[in-house]
Amino acid sequence: MSESANSPHPFPEQPLPAWRRAVIKVGSSLLTDGRGNLGMRNASALASLIEGFRSQGREVLLVSSGAVAAGRGLMARRRGSLVQRQALASLGQTPMLALWQGLIEHPVAQVLLSHDDLRNRRRYLNAQATLQELLRIGAVPIVNENDTVSVDELKLGDNDNLAAAVAALVDADMLFIATDTDGLYTGHPTRDPAARPLPRVEAITPEVMAMAAGGAGALGTGGMATKLEAASKAAAAGIDTALLCGHDERSLAALANDRLHGTLIPAHGPRLMARKLWLRHQPACSGRVRIDDGACRALAERGASLLPGGVLGVEGDFSNQALVDLVSRQGRRIGRGLVEYHASDLQRIAGRHSQEIEDVLGFHNGSAVVRRDNLVLLDQVAATMH
Repeated sequence: MSESANSPHPFPEQPLPAWRRAVIKVGSSLLTDGRGNLGMRNASALASLIEGFRSQGREVLLVSSGAVAAGRGLMARRRGSLVQRQALASLGQTPMLALWQGLIEHPVAQVLLSHDDLRNRRRYLNAQATLQELLRIGAVPIVNENDTVSVDELKLGDNDNLAAAVAALVDADMLFIATDTDGLYTGHPTRDPAARPLPRVEAITPEVMAMAAGGAGALGTGGMATKLEAASKAAAAGIDTALLCGHDERSLAALANDRLHGTLIPAHGPRLMARKLWLRHQPACSGRVRIDDGACRALAERGASLLPGGVLGVEGDFSNQALVDLVSRQGRRIGRGLVEYHASDLQRIAGRHSQEIEDVLGFHNGSAVVRRDNLVLLDQVAATMH
């Protein structure tokens, strides 16, 4: 426990928003025994919490770290190259999944996701359908980053942001991030004696992010900063986030009764349309489309589609239906969208009238380069252009 049972909890108890479906993210530090081996104590308490929620008719998905750490424990390795770490992740998946299946009464189902699965619209919808069906049949999905093939995510250790993406994917009501600290403080609680607990954070501002300075522990790959990034994405999707200590018995007991000892980051207004949410938060490909000032104004002020006449140029190589960033003449990123034309074809029709597309290319995928329903603007761009 983070505090003795008789001392006041540093975070006052507060009610949780009502929820029916939740994603619980569990970090590596909660699943290991301090030497890299999988441990039972914290996992058992969290599994009991999940079973309690299930008995109330609620649905829970678990985003579980720990595969790389478990693999290191099996092979007695602490460090290694990226390829070695990917192999350790593969080794560690089986014991990590077996740990949860041994503790959870309902069937558990492994779901491995990568950014590519979330970037590609068809794979995104397939993943969504699979998770929805697993919940329908009463299973507990155990979601993890596909570390064995996902180079970028293994470097970033971004299971926090993955949890936010999964929460949006399944239209969850709550995101619980169980960590080894009680919640968010104004400073590092063990280094700054003046650090105060923050029971509620209305918005993830640069000042709030500055409070999260400091990396993860030796066995973890994230940190408080990635948890706040995840909370910000969840909030934009209309999902409340709770940060709490996953090895604090009082915090877990309170959570079972819909009370929180930790930090609550409430949703920011109503939910975005699912397609716009996907466009806003999934990683774009490396390509960019540069557009002129008139096109920028048309997108922001009139809600128009992007036409070829407004395209100044193309950077990088991408296929049609790729998710690309849209940048202004000066290089400012103003939005993102799904393009209707391959990069080489788009370069050929850049600056031309839509009626010329078929004459130039010999085919026609539509008059727009990016249709309005496949386009999302950055909030600050829309605000400054009105």
